[in-house]
Amino acid sequence: MSHQARPEQVEAVVAKVKELGLRPETSLGEDRAVIGVIGGNAYAYREAFAHLPGIQEIVQITKPFKLASREWRPQDTVIDVGGVKIGGGEVVVMAGPCSVEGVEMLMETARHVAARGARILRGGAFKPRTSPYSFQGLGEEALKMMAEARAETGLKVITEVITPADVELVARYADVLQLGTRNMQNYALLQEAGRSGKPVMLKRGMSSTIEEWLLAAEYVLSQGNRNVILCERGIRTFETATRFTLDINAIPLVRELSHLPVVVDPSQGTGKWSLVGPVSLAAVAAGASGLLIEVHPHPDDALSDGAQSLDFETFDRLMEDLGRLTGALADRASLRR
Repeated sequence: MSHQARPEQVEAVVAKVKELGLRPETSLGEDRAVIGVIGGNAYAYREAFAHLPGIQEIVQITKPFKLASREWRPQDTVIDVGGVKIGGGEVVVMAGPCSVEGVEMLMETARHVAARGARILRGGAFKPRTSPYSFQGLGEEALKMMAEARAETGLKVITEVITPADVELVARYADVLQLGTRNMQNYALLQEAGRSGKPVMLKRGMSSTIEEWLLAAEYVLSQGNRNVILCERGIRTFETATRFTLDINAIPLVRELSHLPVVVDPSQGTGKWSLVGPVSLAAVAAGASGLLIEVHPHPDDALSDGAQSLDFETFDRLMEDLGRLTGALADRASLRR
């Protein structure tokens, strides 16, 4: 729409979209409104809109991922998680144990990461594991523990949901729903998470392409949920020296293709605690809006992923390094202005 378009002109276009049996998606920017027309071969109807006042341009979105594309929304999406803004320029640290093992260890971890600058508490209540004999999580009891930690520390809560039937339960406790790599293409789960209205963090599938990842995000967006966070967590390659290969390329590339914020999980991406710090800094330098970091009071005793979990001392050093890096990046940006 033209930046001079009046509200009634925007409404007239929306009404026409509905009249044609298509679905309107309106994005209101600072300067103008953009109306997405969703439906089979929607661009074929462009002549039906040509006579309507207030339209500046009719553009075909060529990307297969429509709502996730920068063609649809040029400006960055900023997701507000109870006052914690992801994608707004700040690097948001989400830290905590891979799995919630008990209330004492969780509270100890939550207090520590909150004191060092983390904004969101991560922790697994339901854990999809490669082996059926591995620790699978404490379920709703873990969710209650995380809610207790939020009440004391002020940290927001992110945790994984693994089945459509559990979305309603997890959404009652969590501030952000995490969809893991094994569920990136679980379309029923993507849609149910989208319908929850909660912010959704979508991890990249371990063998997925960028396009497949963004199309998975489209499933959530298509349910009317605009609060989608993309998480690069490493992909499976020929390399066996690390657990996965963290795709640093994906961060700036996805930011070119999509308006959605990108965060990085260096713990899963490397599988080695000693690599988490350097890779975290590289991810932030490449443009990541946040980090998802596994932290445990005693990693050697962790019931899951101890080898990639940071102890408190190592986490503290990372937060200090991160502060210096973000300060340097801010100085560089101000010089460019």
